[in-house]
Amino acid sequence: LAWNTVISIGSKIDTSMHPLLREQKELKRVLLLVISSDRGLAGGFNTNILRKTFEQIKQLGSEVEIQTVCVGKRSIDAMRRANRPVLASFVDMANNPKFEDVLPIGRLLIDEFTKGNYDKVLVAYTDFVSALTQRPVILELLPLGTPEQTAGLGNVGQEVEKKDTRQAEYIFEPSPQTVLDRILPRLVETIVFQAILESAASEHSARMMAMRSATDAAKDMLGDLTFTYNQARQAGITQEIAEISSGAAALENA
Repeated sequence: LAWNTVISIGSKIDTSMHPLLREQKELKRVLLLVISSDRGLAGGFNTNILRKTFEQIKQLGSEVEIQTVCVGKRSIDAMRRANRPVLASFVDMANNPKFEDVLPIGRLLIDEFTKGNYDKVLVAYTDFVSALTQRPVILELLPLGTPEQTAGLGNVGQEVEKKDTRQAEYIFEPSPQTVLDRILPRLVETIVFQAILESAASEHSARMMAMRSATDAAKDMLGDLTFTYNQARQAGITQEIAEISSGAAALENA
């Protein structure tokens, strides 16, 4: 619904005039938001998203200047080890993310893009597919594209199923431009919030599966160790009985 409204408004104005919709002809600077966790013991959650991030950085090439905004200690540490510049960092957000906590991130991305400091803003996050499957994703956030371009992010106003191409007619007050100025920043903030929620759900699922695997492995190890202990104990008892029997036989012969 949000995207349909944006498209309807955009059809009535020159969207290239709005800074959040305007595409740059040449890609020189990219801002990359990387969403990871603060803690480990989550299986391949952090490894997968960081691998995807560095693949994207490599794909952009050395001629493009890339800076990062990191959410989570793991991404901060990874960028520092790789000597990648970090514009801003945020921690202690993954356990219980709230919309008001995410607002500074969204506003930072919007401000940096509208000021012309960056030609494109990307988001690296983990998409929650199911409790067993989490998928690392790179999403192009700014400039805002079509619903098809941003369909990788949950269901935040990005319905890509084409059921009816007809659009309802709206009356916008005071003007379509003013409406865009209000809803586009909120749409960006909502997309960022959804990405963090997806990553948080993926982190909890990955940690649950990792802990379950660790528990199963510990039970198997405990069973093996118990079996080995019983074997050693039985061997010791057998040897002790044999020694007693040998001693008794020696006394009888004496």
